[in-house]
Amino acid sequence: MKDKKIRPAFLALALLGCMAIVWLCTVVGAASVPASEANRILLNRLFHLPVSLEGIAKGNITIIWNIRFPRILLGFLAGAALAVSGAGYQSIFKNPMADPFVLGVSSGAGLGAAIGIVCRFSFRIGVLNSTTLLAFAGSFAALFVVYRISHTGMRVPITTLLLAGVAVNSTLSAVMSFLMLLNKQSMDQIMFWTMGTLNGKGWNQIRAVLPWILIGAVIMLISAREMDIMLTGDDTAVQLGVNAERVKRKILFASSLMTASVISVTGIIGFVGLVVPHVVRLFTGSKHRVLLPTALVFGGTFLIICDTLARSLTTSEIPVGIITALCGGPFFLYLLRKSKKGMK
Repeated sequence: MKDKKIRPAFLALALLGCMAIVWLCTVVGAASVPASEANRILLNRLFHLPVSLEGIAKGNITIIWNIRFPRILLGFLAGAALAVSGAGYQSIFKNPMADPFVLGVSSGAGLGAAIGIVCRFSFRIGVLNSTTLLAFAGSFAALFVVYRISHTGMRVPITTLLLAGVAVNSTLSAVMSFLMLLNKQSMDQIMFWTMGTLNGKGWNQIRAVLPWILIGAVIMLISAREMDIMLTGDDTAVQLGVNAERVKRKILFASSLMTASVISVTGIIGFVGLVVPHVVRLFTGSKHRVLLPTALVFGGTFLIICDTLARSLTTSEIPVGIITALCGGPFFLYLLRKSKKGMK
C-alpha cells in the first residue's frame, strides 16, 4: 500500500518540477527579458487572462511568445515522445539497451533528410517542408523494410527483428555517408541536421508533431497492462489471453510514429529514449501504468534542460543532440556500473 502511494506522489512532484523548469527556461536566455514581463506575457497569451502588456517592448513579446516558449514546448513534446518510445521498445525487446532508433528509424530519417537537402527540394505540405516530409517518409520506409524482413509466417521473432534493424540501420547510414561524400557542399548542413536541434523551431512544428505524438502516447498508455504481461514472455502472455503479435505490432507502430514525427522535425536526438526509462524505473518500478506517464514527464523535462544549456552555454548555439549525449552517456555508464556491482 505504501508503494502505491509513493508512485502517484512522485509523478505529481515530477509534474510540478517540470512546470517550474518550463517557466525558468522561458525566462532564461541570451536576450534579457525581466521575469515580471515574461510572467505577464505568458498569463496574457497562454491563459488568456486580462493582464495588460502595456509597457512591454514588442521585441520582448516576440522573444517570449514566438521564440522561447514554443521552442520549450516542442522540446518537452520531443523529449516526452522519445522517452515513452524508448520504454515501449525496451518492453517489446525485453532489452534495456533498446532505444527508439534500434530499428533504423533514425537512419531512414537521416537518409530522407539528406536526399531533400542534396536535391534542394522546396515543396511544402501544410506546415511541413520537403526535408521534414522526406525524413518522416524515410523513417517509416526503414521500419517497413525491417518488419518485412523479420516477418516469418504469422510471427515476428524479436531476435530477427533486432538483427534486421541493426543491418538496415548500418546500410542506410552507409548510404547517407556516401551521399555526403558525393555532395561535400551539403555535408555541413546534413551533419548539423543529424546532430539534432530545436533552433528556429516554433508553433508550426508543434502543430506538425502534436497529433502524431498524442496518437502514439494514447495507444501506449491504454496498452500498459498488455506491456506488463509481455514482460513475462510471449508464451506466458498467450496463456494469459494476450495476442502477443498484435501487441508487438501496436507498440512498434505507436513508438515509431512518435519517434518518426519528432526526428523529422528536430533531427536525431539521441540518449533520451535510452537513459530516461532507466532512470524512471529506479523510482517507479517496471509497471507501465506508472512508468510511461513518469517517463513522459522526465523525458520532456530532460530535453528542455539540455536545450536551454545548448542555447545558453556559448554565443554560437550547440546542437541539442550533443548535449543529450554528453549528459546521457556518462550517466548511462554509471547506471551500468552500478547494476554490475549489484550482480556481484
